[in-house]
Amino acid sequence: MFEARELMVFYENMLALNNVSLQCEKGSIIGIFGSNSAGKSTLMYALSGIILDIKKKEEMRGGERISLFGNIFFEGQDITNVKPHLRAKMGIVLCPERRRIFPESSVMENLKIGAYLSPKNDTKANIDYVLDLFPRLKDHLKRQGGFLSGGEQQMLAIGRALMARPKILLLDEPLLGLSPAYMDIVINGTKAIRDTKGISIIVTEQYARPVMPIIDRGYILENGSNVLSGTKEELLDNPDVKSAYFGV
Repeated sequence: MFEARELMVFYENMLALNNVSLQCEKGSIIGIFGSNSAGKSTLMYALSGIILDIKKKEEMRGGERISLFGNIFFEGQDITNVKPHLRAKMGIVLCPERRRIFPESSVMENLKIGAYLSPKNDTKANIDYVLDLFPRLKDHLKRQGGFLSGGEQQMLAIGRALMARPKILLLDEPLLGLSPAYMDIVINGTKAIRDTKGISIIVTEQYARPVMPIIDRGYILENGSNVLSGTKEELLDNPDVKSAYFGV
């Protein structure tokens, strides 16, 4: 079980997250939906612990003051103040918005970089799994990541995250800027990760339509607040959700 309770994040006096709570059962896919500036990336930074690094860097350079309240629990342990690299070792791994691969490194090098937390004996098996999941990468193993298409870069970013052997995979807007064909590949790959590995997945998106078929439960964020949550069926039956996130 991965759980957030009443998370609040302030950037100076701006409230970015307001009492957001969520639960992610083992082996489930959770969808977080909201418009730009709804708080989706801030939530992912809080869940992964990266917000703690951002907070520290801002304090060191005398920048904006960041305040974090609430609690995060993983497998019964309160990890609210656990640093991000330690969360990654525990199995909480973020695949960030806009891919952020290493553009001058090859596809293979990117995957191996992602494996730094895993036992070396597992590296080949993990690479084989990623290449079976996203076969298109097999043709570009020696190619620099920066020369891949946007869809290929997204596959690589997810593959690199998988190399760390996550228990909780956080996908921050993985469909951003992708063509419908690549969206299908990423969505099908996301479901396959859960089905074949039992990895719990939390995925954020601005539009619910492509992601909704594979989620078990969804949360709607507006202005940093969780305004609605429910199962896939409950959200699909809600006319306000249909209007705002499906365009119908």
